[in-house]
Amino acid sequence: MKLQTIKIVFMKKIISSIFIIAVFMSCAAKEKRFIPIPDSSYFEQKKTPEIAINDIIDTKDGRSTGNLPVWLRTYIEGGIEAVENLNLFYNKYVYIGINRGSNTTALNKWLVNYSAAHDFPVLAGERVEKKIITSSSLYPDDEYGEFFERFMKRAYGSSYPGAVKEDTFWIRTKADNESYIYFILLTIDKTAMQLIVGDMISQTEKSAVLTSSEAAAVRRMRQNFFEGF
Repeated sequence: MKLQTIKIVFMKKIISSIFIIAVFMSCAAKEKRFIPIPDSSYFEQKKTPEIAINDIIDTKDGRSTGNLPVWLRTYIEGGIEAVENLNLFYNKYVYIGINRGSNTTALNKWLVNYSAAHDFPVLAGERVEKKIITSSSLYPDDEYGEFFERFMKRAYGSSYPGAVKEDTFWIRTKADNESYIYFILLTIDKTAMQLIVGDMISQTEKSAVLTSSEAAAVRRMRQNFFEGF
């Protein structure tokens, strides 16, 4: 009788432990959804170097900041959106590749070898990733299921016909006069970019296995994907 009682108590403890673990895992899974999604300022801080025009002490074209290209001055003062608002880039998406360091030989090599065909997908992928993350109300993995990972692989791994390497420039600032900052300006027609990304979304939808809520979330995302893109 005592042995049977011990077994019952032991089984109750096991069931209780399993229940506690299940509740804990469920809470942990739900808690994950409430971690804040990075907003657009997070991506700008991550990407755009802190530069003040008055701190520039040397440039590709001499020591005067009056020699700065319009696109670069606009980028430093107002960011990528301000550059895209210039008449010069009407109906184009603008991308700027950035590299910095003290080894000018290595930086010049990076500048010369940078290819729109081979290197642009990284910049394009970052922009697509920024858009889908900042548009999400949950973690993208939770909201879009396996669509998100598949879509990101396409965004970073696809080609973008029509991307053009337009210009290059470098500056040096007094904040760190041993460090050079190199810039590469690239553009692509908005229509071309939207067709490419739209096709990526369609192809990813076809290949991903989604729940009804995930599929609905993807459809909503697609409807306004290029607003503020």
